[in-house]
Amino acid sequence: MKLLYAHEMKEIDRKATSIYGIPSLILMENAGLQATEVVQEILGSVVGKNVVILAGKGNNGGDGFVVARHLLNAGANVDTFIMGNPGEFTPDSRTNFDILSRMTSSIYPLYQEEQLNKLMLGLLGTDLIVDAIYGIGFKGSLGELDAKIVRMINWTRVPVVAVDIPSGVEADTGKVNGEAIRATHTVTYALPKIGLVLEPGKDYVGTLSVADISIPRPLLEDPELKTNLIGEAMVRPFLRPRKPESHKGTYGHVLVVGGSQGMTGAAIMTAGTALRSGAGLVTAALPESILPVAEGAMVEVMTRALPETGQATIALEALPTIENLMGTASVCAIGPGMSQYPEAHAIIRFVLERAGIPVVIDADGLNALASDIGILRNRQIPVVLTPHPGEMARLTGMSVEEIQANRIAVARSAALDWGVTVVLKGNKTVVANAHGEVYVNITGNPGMATAGSGDVLCGIIAGLVAQGLRPADAACVGVYLHGLSGDAAAHMKGERGIIAGDLINCLPAVMKQYDAGTQFIGVQDTIN
Repeated sequence: MKLLYAHEMKEIDRKATSIYGIPSLILMENAGLQATEVVQEILGSVVGKNVVILAGKGNNGGDGFVVARHLLNAGANVDTFIMGNPGEFTPDSRTNFDILSRMTSSIYPLYQEEQLNKLMLGLLGTDLIVDAIYGIGFKGSLGELDAKIVRMINWTRVPVVAVDIPSGVEADTGKVNGEAIRATHTVTYALPKIGLVLEPGKDYVGTLSVADISIPRPLLEDPELKTNLIGEAMVRPFLRPRKPESHKGTYGHVLVVGGSQGMTGAAIMTAGTALRSGAGLVTAALPESILPVAEGAMVEVMTRALPETGQATIALEALPTIENLMGTASVCAIGPGMSQYPEAHAIIRFVLERAGIPVVIDADGLNALASDIGILRNRQIPVVLTPHPGEMARLTGMSVEEIQANRIAVARSAALDWGVTVVLKGNKTVVANAHGEVYVNITGNPGMATAGSGDVLCGIIAGLVAQGLRPADAACVGVYLHGLSGDAAAHMKGERGIIAGDLINCLPAVMKQYDAGTQFIGVQDTIN
């Protein structure tokens, strides 16, 4: 499913009218009808029910006027509060305001402080509130009076239905600067807006419904719309049941290069997860002194000793061995537990120059890249980077705060510049590929903020690449399954006590649902 920026939605509306000839009033009518249906689902019969509608002066307010009209026709008692002078309304909004004015006298101005008492009386007796104040064009913070109104709405204990987006939430980023409506249900139109799935905006949305308002499908599938939501419908086709005649060679060979004294576990978890994700063979190439620890941890993983430095890190003398191992592997995952030391950059450069297979770079492999990020450009092999915000800061020279403030744009820019797939980990992990496409993941939970979680993700992605998925696709599928595994672990154990091993243990059951065609208990997409 595509995700939209505000300007993209406005352009879709414009094309629906200018190219397809759909009058904008019809789009507004359909939007209001869809919101009305949600109100009716929440209240059941609306006959005799009290509804308060707050309408701004833009097209969002016009949607609210349509809702008011249809609820009146259905037998509800509707009080409509207008937050602007009718002379300032958009043309379509004014048309629907005029129609509503001929149907009811229960329309009240709400753009001065002294008019708040009337609103308070309405809120005290209402069964439901419709927020049609600000639409997707809103940016910044609410004015003082509007902020007071929003606080009054949030103070109530009745359902709040937001039209398109909760007022006060920025559609492009999910930012909330001060006050915003805390909706119990948001009805957005055509496609979800980015701010509805990113925090903190997501926390204000409640249940999200995506409503059809008769936008022609070609406009919603335009290849120029390059931001997407990772969901089950996208992931399922990549996880088909295995064929009876297959064997271990069918599902590829993952090479994991990493490990060092005190950080053996990172490489072990990556290797073990690659097996759990379905790879047929996995070899862990590690400094020779830590090999016994690795061999005792997971007997199913093959191991290869690498020459090491005096600090038990991979030495440059290991390069010929690594090159030989890459010659028989399907994908190389490098970096987990590798440690930061002078030779690391030369090892990463060597792998990128000599590999004839996809490379997934994680953890200290990313830190080694930071001194010369240019070596990523013009590679003939697919490369996947899996940085957390701190690692991304080192790679880009930006601050963590700058990255977190605009994760989608940062990931997209980096992927285009470096010619790689970037998996920017964190709350709502973002996957950006070298063609400018971005995918936002909505699975996962705060319990996954634990040591080793990133190593698990690296192993899932490498394992999927070994099984034949294109690296960019494997990254999307991998982050989705990674999050689902975390959700499954939280369902069983709670968020606080999750460790990375729980994700590995839950992964087979999460993947099993795709073989069986059933939904995993307690785990589901949150967008209707």
